[in-house]
Amino acid sequence: MTTSEHAGQRRMLRILSRVLAPLRPRTNLKALSSAASPASAVKPMMELKLYRAPPEVRGMTSLDKEAFTQTITVPALRVPTGVLNKVVKSLRKSAIQRPGVPRVVQDKEQSSDFRLVLLDPYRVTSSGSFSEAEAEALKSFGVCEELQYYELRLTYHNLKSEEVLEAVLPQGQDVTSGFSRVGHIAHMNLRDHQLPYKNLIGEVIMDKNPGVTCVVNKTNIIDTTYRYFKMEVLAGEENMVAKVKENGVTYEFDFSRVYWNPRLSTEHQRVVDLVKRGDTVFDVFAGVGPFAIPAARSGANVLANDLNPESYRWLQHNCKLNKVEKRVRNFNLDGRAFIQGPVKQELPALMKGKAGNRCSVHFVQNFPLTAVRFLSKAKTALQSNLTPVGSLRELKYHIVACQYFWKTADIRQSQTQRGSHSLGSSREETAVKRLYEAVAPNPGMQCRKAHLPTYTTLCVSS
Repeated sequence: MTTSEHAGQRRMLRILSRVLAPLRPRTNLKALSSAASPASAVKPMMELKLYRAPPEVRGMTSLDKEAFTQTITVPALRVPTGVLNKVVKSLRKSAIQRPGVPRVVQDKEQSSDFRLVLLDPYRVTSSGSFSEAEAEALKSFGVCEELQYYELRLTYHNLKSEEVLEAVLPQGQDVTSGFSRVGHIAHMNLRDHQLPYKNLIGEVIMDKNPGVTCVVNKTNIIDTTYRYFKMEVLAGEENMVAKVKENGVTYEFDFSRVYWNPRLSTEHQRVVDLVKRGDTVFDVFAGVGPFAIPAARSGANVLANDLNPESYRWLQHNCKLNKVEKRVRNFNLDGRAFIQGPVKQELPALMKGKAGNRCSVHFVQNFPLTAVRFLSKAKTALQSNLTPVGSLRELKYHIVACQYFWKTADIRQSQTQRGSHSLGSSREETAVKRLYEAVAPNPGMQCRKAHLPTYTTLCVSS
C-alpha cells in the first residue's frame, strides 16, 4: 500500500471516529481504571464526564475535602523528552486542562527518555480523534499515536467551584457560584434553598478564588436611609474594610457600613466623561466618592455630599488618598439641605461667570430609588440664580439625563411623569430605555432626556 493510501485511510478513520463516538456505549471509569495499563492495545470508551462526584457528598453541610477524592483513567501519549515541548504545544487543544493537574507526568516505566502527555477524554477517545494538523505534527516528531492510559487522582483542589457545589446541593435546584468582588470580600445573594449550605458555599468560594479572604451574604434589602445592607460572614475573616481600584482610582471603605456596587464602574466612568476641566460638580449622594473623586482628578471643582456619616468619613479619607482634597468640599447633609444650602450659595457666582468661561455645572444624584424627588429642588436652585439675559426660550439648552429603576410598566410611567413634572421642561422630551441587567437583574432602568436652560448639565444617575 502506498504512502498516500495510508494517509487516506488515517483520515477516514478520524472522520468515522468522530461520527460514531456519540453512539458508542459508555464505560464506568472505575471499572476501566482497574484494567488499565500502558501496554494495552485495545481500550473501551472513556466516560465523557471527567469527574463524577461520589454520591456520599450529596447534602453535605460541613465541608469534607477528602470525600471528593477520586481516581479516574485518562488517555495519554508516550512522548520522547527531546520533542516534549513541541508536542505539548501542538496538542494544546487536546491536552487535559484541570486546575492543579499537570499535563506531563512520568511514565510507568520511570524512563528518563519518555514522558506521558495527559489528554482530555472529552476530545480524545481513540487514536483517530486527533485533528489532521495534530496527527501530522505527531508524525513529524516521531510520536506513536497509540494511546496509553494513566490513572489520575483528582482531589477537591482539582475541582472547580461549580463542580463542588453541583455535587453537594440537592439535585434539580439552582447552583450558585457567582458573586460580586469588593477587594478581598466576595459578596453573595443566596436563595432560600441554598441557606442550609451557606457556610460550605462560603468556604468553597474562598478556596477557589485567590485573594478572597472573606465571603458574606446579604441578609436584607438596602437600607433606604444610609444605603447599605446587613450581611453575615459565611467564611473567612470578619474584616469589612475593603480596598478597591476602579477606573484608575483607589477607594477604601467599610463595606458593611456604606453603599458600593462594583458593577457600576462603567456607569461611573460614563458620567465622569461628561465633566471637563474647570466645570463644577454638585454630587448630592456622593457615597465614598466614585463620581466626585474622578471628576476632581479631571480638573473639576466638586461639592460632594452624603447623609451617611460613615460614607462622609470614607469620602474624606478617599479624597486625601487620591490627593484631590483641595478640589473637593465634603458635606454630611440631607440631599435637600445640601441643594438648598451649599449649592444655592455657590450658584450665583458660578452663573455670573458663565458668559465668559462657558463651563458647565453638573448635578449628580446617584440614588435611583428617590433621585426623581430631588429634580424639582435642583431645577429651582438653578433657575433662581439665572442672570437676566432674557426668557427661558431665548437661552441655550443642555440635555438632562435622569435615570431611575423600574420593575413594571406602571412604575415606569409613574416615574416618567413625575420626572417630567419636576423638570417642567418647555421643550419636547425623548424617552430612551436603557436596561442595566448587569447592575440590577430584576428592575429595569429608564433614561429620561429633557432640557434645562444655560450651560447646565444635570445627571441623575444609577
